[in-house]
Amino acid sequence: MRVTHDGPSRVAEPGEGIGLDELALAARNHAMPLEALRYDITPAGLHYILVHYDIPYVEPDSWSLHVDGRVDRPLRFDLEALRSRPAVSLPVTIECAGNGRAHLDPRPVSQPWLTEAVGTAMWTGTPLAPLLREAGVADGAVDVVFTGLDHGVERGVEQDYQRALPVAEAMRQEALLAYEMNGAPLPPQHGFPVRLVIPGWYGMAHVKWLTRITVLSEPFSGFQNAVAYRLTREEDDPGQPVTRIRPRALMVPPGFPDFMSRTRFVTVGEHELTGRAWSGQAPVTAVEVSADGGTTWAAATLEAPAGRWAWARWRHRWTARVGRHELVVRATDATGDVQPVEQAWNRQGMANTMAQRVGVVVS
Repeated sequence: MRVTHDGPSRVAEPGEGIGLDELALAARNHAMPLEALRYDITPAGLHYILVHYDIPYVEPDSWSLHVDGRVDRPLRFDLEALRSRPAVSLPVTIECAGNGRAHLDPRPVSQPWLTEAVGTAMWTGTPLAPLLREAGVADGAVDVVFTGLDHGVERGVEQDYQRALPVAEAMRQEALLAYEMNGAPLPPQHGFPVRLVIPGWYGMAHVKWLTRITVLSEPFSGFQNAVAYRLTREEDDPGQPVTRIRPRALMVPPGFPDFMSRTRFVTVGEHELTGRAWSGQAPVTAVEVSADGGTTWAAATLEAPAGRWAWARWRHRWTARVGRHELVVRATDATGDVQPVEQAWNRQGMANTMAQRVGVVVS
């Protein structure tokens, strides 16, 4: 079914402020406070949340997961059956693909993230690959589609939330059907009773409230793959798909803040700057810090992460002198990808990894 108001993603007019529709999105969804970067594992209540439509109400006794499509043996699991399968726990950092969108100019009109749409949780569930092997993925299968219970309209298209992965990605040993977050059942907003966790990918691929897995012999042409989450510049540009998380570093803002501007106030002397860095493409190899807005850079000390797919802590000693300063931090991963100081623009505001800037007043 199609309804009115369809069309390409919208870009704000010059000087256009954030509208009530964007404020409504920002009120429903929430970012992780930057001070939560101090935790190796983000408490569930501080982890970022993005809900496309509604949070479904799910009765666990009536929920089921169906595996169908191009398989030899269609399967159905209730929650007890899924939880009885072998379990794995993985610390995984998940970041929204639109993180940083609100910094772009002109601004793509959507969820107005700054830089805090991220979190690292300990996800527990059963590996996806053995389940697919049990179903018997047919020769020539191309994509695996994951369907959630959330339903709505986006750019004129009524839909269940669906995302697809290539078969090879779905068969990775790290892919999980997760039913616990940080040792407790998934909270409703994080996908209760079961969600997909696909380490390394941006958040749109980690389908929540999972109810169906369908194997296809042709590329999936659904909205969330073919239209949304694309790197495009023009309205009619099909663009490239958003996939793995690009490198990013964030710092815990030092000192204490002004309520509205978030400008930080710091005393004269030596301070330890700290934060986290991550990449879904390859391990982070370097973090650099600048105290002059990005003119000069110094290497930070990078610690080992809790796991390949979890963020790593970094530390740097900074001698604060009287005056105003702009602290900047950036990460580099093993592919050689370096966070830009100025962000390249794209129409949907995706994969915006522009280096974080923190204004500081030292007195």
